[in-house]
Amino acid sequence: MLAAQQVTYGFRQRPDFLQPLSLAARAGECWGIIGPNGAGKSTLLRLLAGLQVPSSGQVIFRGSPLATMPMNRRARQIAFLPQQLAEAPGVAALDVVLMGRYPHRRFGLFEDAADRAIADRAMASTGTSAFAMRPMSTLSGGEARRVHIAAALAQQPFLLLLDEPTAALDLYHQLRIFEILVKLSAQDGLLVIVVTHDINLAARFCTHILLLDDGKRVAAGAPTEVMKPELLETVYHVQLAAIRADDQAGRWVVPVKPNPDASVAPPGLTARNSAGGGG
Repeated sequence: MLAAQQVTYGFRQRPDFLQPLSLAARAGECWGIIGPNGAGKSTLLRLLAGLQVPSSGQVIFRGSPLATMPMNRRARQIAFLPQQLAEAPGVAALDVVLMGRYPHRRFGLFEDAADRAIADRAMASTGTSAFAMRPMSTLSGGEARRVHIAAALAQQPFLLLLDEPTAALDLYHQLRIFEILVKLSAQDGLLVIVVTHDINLAARFCTHILLLDDGKRVAAGAPTEVMKPELLETVYHVQLAAIRADDQAGRWVVPVKPNPDASVAPPGLTARNSAGGGG
């Protein structure tokens, strides 16, 4: 369904930020993109969404170059949830979710009963039905994020891209959101790609993991192939302890302390990221 072919990206301060990267993902898969700050995770996600244009290479979506796909068609098939959510202080939560139906509305004007039914199901699946009529300004950060996830689900896309969707969520809703994403991919054939800093959640729920570091692809594959402490330690610059777990990853990793051999700050913590390198 989605293929990145030797994609690169740069900005003025660092034109070679994202190194040539290829990726092939199929319908029904759930990919987790992990890596330290400044590794290029958010940049790659925006390239896959068509929100940024690669410096070289191309992204193919459902057999067509993403760059040539009309915007209205892209909006009906790809949903993107960024880290920084748009504020809508005077808008009710239900109306925010209904915005996800905008690309599907006839002439883009008014929602119908079918749109409302889809929005209701999306809110039920994210546990946001109880505050459907509450203004967004009255919701906590975690509640607001769940509303925006519901809006992305209401869009009924083929490809769902989420940047840190569980940020600001409590433990229950972190698990609940990943359970929803896995169900969407496994049962509905949706391709889900999630950027997350929670490597254990990614390992537990995702079918595939892509590990990035300083704009480069370090590893990609099944959780058991990527979630190796000796590999993660070199990327995150910390010492890790592995705990056996009864899930697809086979282990959970716990940070113990910073790596004493890291004499300088990891690449993701340097000043260059303030210039637009992204996560």
